Amino acid sequence: MKNGFRQSMAWLHTWTGLLVGWLLLLIFMAGTASYYREEISRWMRPELPRSSVSTEVAAERAVTFLQHKAPQAESWNVTLPDPRNPAMRMFWRNPESMVKPPAEGEKRRRGGGRFGDATVDPASGEEVAARETRGGDFFYRLHFDLHYIPVLWARYLVGFCAMFMLVAIITGVITHKKIFKDFFTFRPEKGLRSWLDFHNVSAVMALPYHAMITYTGIVTLMFMYLPQGVSVAYPKDEDAFFSEAFARLADPADAAEGRAAPLPIQQLLDSARAEWKGAQVSGFTVFHPGAANAVIDIYQRDGKRLSIDTPSLRYHAVSGALIETSPVPGGATHTRGVMYGLHLARFADWGLRALFFLSGLVGCLMVASGVVLWAVKERPKHAKAGRIGFGLRLVDALNIGAVAGLPIAFAAYFWGNRLLPLEMAERADAEASVFFYAWGAALLAAFIWPKRLMWAWQLYLGAALFALIPVINVLTTDAHLGVTLRTGDWALAGFDVVMLAFGAMLAYCGLRMQRWQPALSAAGKKRRQAAALAATANAAEASA
Repeated sequence: MKNGFRQSMAWLHTWTGLLVGWLLLLIFMAGTASYYREEISRWMRPELPRSSVSTEVAAERAVTFLQHKAPQAESWNVTLPDPRNPAMRMFWRNPESMVKPPAEGEKRRRGGGRFGDATVDPASGEEVAARETRGGDFFYRLHFDLHYIPVLWARYLVGFCAMFMLVAIITGVITHKKIFKDFFTFRPEKGLRSWLDFHNVSAVMALPYHAMITYTGIVTLMFMYLPQGVSVAYPKDEDAFFSEAFARLADPADAAEGRAAPLPIQQLLDSARAEWKGAQVSGFTVFHPGAANAVIDIYQRDGKRLSIDTPSLRYHAVSGALIETSPVPGGATHTRGVMYGLHLARFADWGLRALFFLSGLVGCLMVASGVVLWAVKERPKHAKAGRIGFGLRLVDALNIGAVAGLPIAFAAYFWGNRLLPLEMAERADAEASVFFYAWGAALLAAFIWPKRLMWAWQLYLGAALFALIPVINVLTTDAHLGVTLRTGDWALAGFDVVMLAFGAMLAYCGLRMQRWQPALSAAGKKRRQAAALAATANAAEASA
């Protein structure tokens, strides 16, 4: 570590950023995409309905569908349509007596066969035969579960990276002597100085966002990282802690023997809205449907609330009596809910959501420029030694494979959604595999030839893949720009337009990288001046 406090912080900033920079870039890119996971999921399931109906009509159609599809289920869970997702998603839990063991040689169903699900068109009340895909939820889960890694290990690893990121942010602020000036300073065509200016501008431009998203990301998993407090306070029943801390409703009683017809769902929803002074309903869960003691939990829509914890009500489904309301959250619970809400940004309208998305992109540029900056700073040292060392070669390959290779993987994921056979078994897993195959190929190519031209090739490939996504959309679906622009479906149209914008941006970056020439060092400039003077002198002698 260097002498002096500021120098020590600069050393710490460099290494905390570099050691986890490539994984952080994946986390940042996937997390940024998650701001539009509903819109991504809609685009990746073009068969979903595009018309919307009232909450009451949708709820009635949901209950009718479940009464025919899962009349013996222990519970029904329904997510009602909203402006970002016009389809209804529903799940149900079957009793153990209905679950059949898998036949010999047959793969056991996820959830052991106890759970069913369906996506329903609220206008018709019929199940939608949409393609199997994880949609935008793939990116959401990827940014903290890392897909192939065991979930517990992945979340500890992501938390470790987030802590390093937080340290890098704090030490970066300490290191900056002129942080306000750096916000307005960018000197192009200056080699190392240009990379440092770009890193500073991208870091300072969205500094409050970077600090917020990193800290709140750690908070979302705080009970996993620090479980000792819960274990000490609730040694025998940790579930009781989570029920109290998250202001949950208590578990309902077991089903009674008798059967009874429930009240119309519209009447129950009206009661909930009246209790909430007109707030909208996001969905409901029915426990023991059809039983004489059936109950229904009704959930309030997030709306503009910062906190992710929203109120819920429990009614007797037959009599309509209000049984229980969710507890009023305490200060600690409300603080945790606000932190979680800030991280997910479900409260954001379209303008604020776009600002969050752009800030996330700036964060990706900050991380990418940071890892590239280290390589640019180290290269002159290796040039003096006459050979490129293993460490620099490794960083060069990882930089290309992550900074230029990840966009290829993201675009390939969307290509896979449109080109994989619709009836393919385990199709959602195959789409995820396309993402990692593409990224693996980009990393392998970078390790084989970690040169500047590889940067340009991969950036150009990413540009072509993104720019052609709207074209593939035209050839494979009827939810393309020619339709969505005419019908005013701005969510789907915006997706295609953003893909074109990403393609243009990557093409520009590829062109810049192809034409880029490293700035001359002071010694190089002296040699060039000396060569120019010698050439002038020789020309003068020849003319004489």
